[in-house]
Amino acid sequence: MRKLPSGTLIEIFDTLDSTSAEARRRAEAGAGGPVWILALRQTAGYGRRGRRWEQETGDFAGTLFFKPHAPMERWGELSFIIALALASAVDESIGEDKITLKWPNDVLIEGGKCAGILLENLGSHLSIGVGVNMVTAPDGMPYAVARLVDYITPPPGPGAFAASLDAHFWKYYRQWKTAGFAPIRDVWLARAGGLGRTITVRLPNQELKGVFEGIDETGALVLRSEAGTRTIAAGDVFFSPQGQE
Repeated sequence: MRKLPSGTLIEIFDTLDSTSAEARRRAEAGAGGPVWILALRQTAGYGRRGRRWEQETGDFAGTLFFKPHAPMERWGELSFIIALALASAVDESIGEDKITLKWPNDVLIEGGKCAGILLENLGSHLSIGVGVNMVTAPDGMPYAVARLVDYITPPPGPGAFAASLDAHFWKYYRQWKTAGFAPIRDVWLARAGGLGRTITVRLPNQELKGVFEGIDETGALVLRSEAGTRTIAAGDVFFSPQGQE
């Protein structure tokens, strides 16, 4: 275990069931942070709503385990901070012109999902799981996918990528602590994919279609349709193909 320049510890495992599961075990044992937990291979990685996250050797799987110094009701805003940090870390490899952000927590390269984020409340601590398609990408997904190796060879190793991600995260975190969510929201919107376009939002019991107007002061998606404008706190977004909006 070593320290990154921010003071955050980093621990890299050859194999884990899941870096997020390891963070949960540490929380249950009363351990503290901040620490990045990395796995070169996961056997049971998962994403939002328990969906399986496939990761092979060479892909990035890491979880930041720490205690946010902010009211718990604001912890959801950290999803946008880690998304910006993740986009900035990928920028260093391939340039920011190819990268956009998809609400609520995906990073896209030329429209294909290359990374996902998972926040889990662990009581007094929070885990932020990050998965990046460095060398592989899953088949059969209902959306386009991308991997970094198609843009830079070789892609960054896990330790180097974690160091970059960590530096960008704490930069945005300090801004958030000092100035609140508004400037984070503005920067996120400047990189948002699908803004002003027709999108479909899948909720547990229904599908909504409308124009992606932006996000509000809490980070909820703002959707405008013939039925009016509504805010959506959680859901899965799908972009309509260009020309079919």
